[in-house]
Amino acid sequence: MTKTILITGSTDGIGLLTAQRLAGEGHKVLLHGRNPERLKAALDGLDGHAQGYLADMSDLQAVVGLAQQVKADHPVLDVLINNAGVYKTPHTRTETGFDTRFVVNSFAPALLTNLLMPIIPSTGRVVNLSTAAQAPVDIAAMSGQGQLDDFAAYAQSKLALTIWSQECAKSLPEGPVIVSVNPGSLLASKMVKEGFGVAGNDLGIGADILRRAALDDSFANMSGRYFDNDSGAFAAPHPAAEDPEHCKAVMTALAELAVTPD
Repeated sequence: MTKTILITGSTDGIGLLTAQRLAGEGHKVLLHGRNPERLKAALDGLDGHAQGYLADMSDLQAVVGLAQQVKADHPVLDVLINNAGVYKTPHTRTETGFDTRFVVNSFAPALLTNLLMPIIPSTGRVVNLSTAAQAPVDIAAMSGQGQLDDFAAYAQSKLALTIWSQECAKSLPEGPVIVSVNPGSLLASKMVKEGFGVAGNDLGIGADILRRAALDDSFANMSGRYFDNDSGAFAAPHPAAEDPEHCKAVMTALAELAVTPD
């Protein structure tokens, strides 16, 4: 059965490879990027079997616009893969004063998912990109106070999204399925090359697991769970995700911050 699938950050790397594989299977793939030239190139490579959307995920107003466009174009979105992320950036603060890594990696996917939820059926899925490099969230830093280095901001922002996935799934027992996935450590993405200076491992490792998370029956009853592709199995996230007080603090902060200004 053909699915309509939105993949954020899909003009290169794991996102693009996943899109190519899904489009090759006949699914309707919605590509997203922030660079118009790269988006056009990605769309051209799919020979018209995809639709493109432009939005800067560090701008939450643009995230709202993205959601509005998708809802205007599609009555149903079967799968949302929140793949867009940032590790290293020359601009670590947004114009609104927040840490760019938290905005892109945590706030934007939470906001986009909430806005698109009206068109995601109970049988649908939301796949959030996590990482093995998780760390307890500094709520003050998440709220725009203090400075974090690249690794700390990335690790904390990804745990925040993992916690959000876990807690959001609890509030939606009838679906859709919401899972967080570590696609594999040090895959050959631009983020890994720029952030760690290594060529990285086969991107296909990540694309394969994202496809499985989006469509495979093995994920159908795993809402709220974290899949660690390094071990090839569902696993416990960082212990901080099992601390009720920490989870509550993260969810409260996201509820207050993952919104657009009035």
